[in-house]
Formats: sequence, structure tokens, C-alpha cells
Amino acid sequence: MTIAAPVVELVTLDAIRAAARAIAGVAVRTPLLPVDDVAERLGVPVFVKPENLQRVGAFKLRGAYNVVSQVAAAGSRGVITYSSGNHGQAVAFAARRFGLRAVIVMPQTVTAAKRGGVERLGGEVVLAGLTSRDRYDKAVELAEREGLDVVPPYDHPGIIAGQGTVGLEIVADCPDVRTVIVPVGGGGLSAGVCTAVKALASAAQIVTVEPEGAGKFARSFAEHRRVTLEKTASIADGLITLSVGALNYEHLVRAVSRAETVSDEALRETVRFVLDRLKLVIEPSGAATLAWLRRQAKGSIAGPVVAVLSGGNIEWEGLEALFGGAP
Repeated sequence: MTIAAPVVELVTLDAIRAAARAIAGVAVRTPLLPVDDVAERLGVPVFVKPENLQRVGAFKLRGAYNVVSQVAAAGSRGVITYSSGNHGQAVAFAARRFGLRAVIVMPQTVTAAKRGGVERLGGEVVLAGLTSRDRYDKAVELAEREGLDVVPPYDHPGIIAGQGTVGLEIVADCPDVRTVIVPVGGGGLSAGVCTAVKALASAAQIVTVEPEGAGKFARSFAEHRRVTLEKTASIADGLITLSVGALNYEHLVRAVSRAETVSDEALRETVRFVLDRLKLVIEPSGAATLAWLRRQAKGSIAGPVVAVLSGGNIEWEGLEALFGGAP
């Protein structure tokens, strides 16, 4: 007897459009900015979508606000999440807008910029261990004890739909886009973007990028199964999950053309490049897509190209440490 595989309910374009309506007037509609240096070398138009200009400094606001608006409408008493930083700030921001309590479980190694961002937005910070599993376990414990609604960072249809609004905007601003490059942490942004882009610009290629020390989806893509790594390490702290979410993986395998990785040195160089040439501040996680693109050969990428810069939550001291005090 053959047992049928479970049916996976994927996020639809209609759900992403509904999320766009939910976040309208709250999330910043970030522009596409040309990157002439890279475009000239590759021979195709190149743009970045700077989600570091988003409220709370990262794309995470889109998904978090979408989900918090839903639980608020259902009568939530408060919300809780587990986050290395950017998602936590987004949940704290959204909760404050709806008058809800927000508890954010963060790693003991959280940067001052990301912890400070949560606290400035009224979030209650709880520190728990070093891994995403440590944070998840603590969040579930507190949610059950204190009656809080969990807002997951990536493995949730409302999060994917909210992050997918990035893809809607890319196609609206560049209808003939041929290559979209997105970073992969847990997979919320990449799953949402690829869903929107492939629905609206089916010929476009989706390229995912991760740090070399955290290539969970690149390995999953190569092995045709969702892989969980034993450990990860990178200066890109927002991209070092051990695996992509189960629902996120199902979206990605249906749409991604290439799954790539990039070195920490390339990330560091690209943070500096973006500061010097584009006059933008991004964190290493936000540099992954452009770091990979800058190392490609002319003729290897179809254009126009759009690379998503996912966030810019790094403080002055963090930049000094990243560059080792170099002028």
C-alpha cells in the first residue's frame, strides 16, 4: 500500500497581496537603487533593494507586522518571539503599535545594537543560550506560562506572506527583472520573495546566498532534502540558522535556480563597498547578495538584476570591530 505524501499548503500570491494591504502605511516601500560599478563590470543593469532603510532597519517588519496584526485582531494578550535581533525588533515595534506586550528571547551573544533596538521599542528582553533551539525552547515555555502568542521568525505562512511583499515591489519597479538574489537565514524572506517573483515574472531566476559557514540551504538544494547542520559560524549573525524552516523549504525548492555561498571576507569587503559607494550602512547579513554578485564574471548573470540588502542593524562599535579600526 502506498502512503500519499502530505499536502503542503503553500503561501499564495493573494496572501502576499493581502499582507501588502495590512502593512501599507506602516512598512517603508523601499526603492531600487542602481549599482553602477557592478553593472558596468557585469554588463547588465544591477539594482539593490535596501531593506536597511526599512523601519527597525530590516525587512523583518513586513512579516512581523502582518502576523501581529492578525493576532491582535483575534484578541491577543501579548506576543513573544525568539530572535537573534532583527525579527525581535520588528515584533516589538508591531506590538507597540497595537498596544500589546512583547517578550523577545535573544541569544546571550546578541549585539548591543539589536538588544538596544528591542528595548527602545518597549520589548522585554530575555536571554537564553547561544542557539536558535535554546531561544525557541525558552519562548515556548514562557508563552505557555504567561499566555502569550508566539510570532515565529520565519516558518509561518503569515511571516512568509509579509516578507513576500518585497518581491511584489521588485516586480512592480522592475517588470523585466531577470535575476533576483536573496539571502537565506531561516528562509522567510527568500520563500516570500521567490513566491511573489515567480508568480509575476516567471522567467526570472532566483539565486539564494548564505555564508560559507552556514550553507544549510545550499547543501539542502544539492542533496534534494532539507538538511540540518550540526553547527554554523559566520560574521553574518542573521543568517546562521542550522536549517531553513520546513514550510520555507517547500517554497524554495520549487522556485530557486541556484543556491550559493559567500565568504566572511567577501561580506566584510561588501559592507565597506556599500558604505563607500552607495552611502548606505548595512550589516554583514545584509551584504550577502551583493557580496556574491560582485564576484561573478561578465556574461554569467542575466539582467536586469535585483539584489536584496536585507538589513542594516549594526552600531558604530560593530563597524569598528568589523574593519579592525582600519581607516
